[in-house]
Amino acid sequence: MSRLVGIGVGPGDPELLTVKAAKAIGSADVIMCPASAEDRPSIALSCVSSLIDESKRQKIVKLIFPMTKDRDVLEDTWRRNAQLMAEEVLSGKNVIYLTVGDPYLYSTWIYMHRHLREQYPEMDISVIPGIVSMFAFASKIGVSIAEGAEKVAIIPSCYDLSSVKEIAKNSESMVFLKDGRYFDQVIDVLKEAGFPDNSVFAIGQDLGTKNEIIRKTTLGDANNGTLASKYFSILVVKRV
Repeated sequence: MSRLVGIGVGPGDPELLTVKAAKAIGSADVIMCPASAEDRPSIALSCVSSLIDESKRQKIVKLIFPMTKDRDVLEDTWRRNAQLMAEEVLSGKNVIYLTVGDPYLYSTWIYMHRHLREQYPEMDISVIPGIVSMFAFASKIGVSIAEGAEKVAIIPSCYDLSSVKEIAKNSESMVFLKDGRYFDQVIDVLKEAGFPDNSVFAIGQDLGTKNEIIRKTTLGDANNGTLASKYFSILVVKRV
């Protein structure tokens, strides 16, 4: 039966895939995955490579999403990739789309799914959620993301520092997702917003892979060491 399934593959560790996700990957005719350029690997695909059975001759399609803030380019990219998905499904194929983390948290899936729902309302589309990096990271560093009545703020990459400062004033925990190249800029902002020096300050990079890096310290000592340098990074700061 032709259908499209968006699958969250989690933070990187293939053992953190759900059973449902593994079954869907194994039964797919076409596996689609995002990449930033033709010559760049798909991180999402690498997370599930051990589950792909070459004897089944599953078709693998890499969809290109250029790293840009140009809204027109982004819109055109989403429409084009959604159409590629639709063509495979309409040809009678069982299609899956892999995305790091969860399909509904800062994912390219959101925009393509929206387009497909508008253009092909009768298409069979479903989503299998994935474990997001903040929870995988919390389990590694032994720190709760939230407890009791604590408020949590989730900040995406390329953030506006002025808004971060205002949000920090009213949050007990803050999770900064993606692009570790910006993490050093938030240290002073958090202090100015009232986060004490003994606040937990933890950074993760390449979670769930052989290149995983984890550093846990305090906000006061955050500058005494190397911060993350890759796009797929996470920073958790929590008042104590």
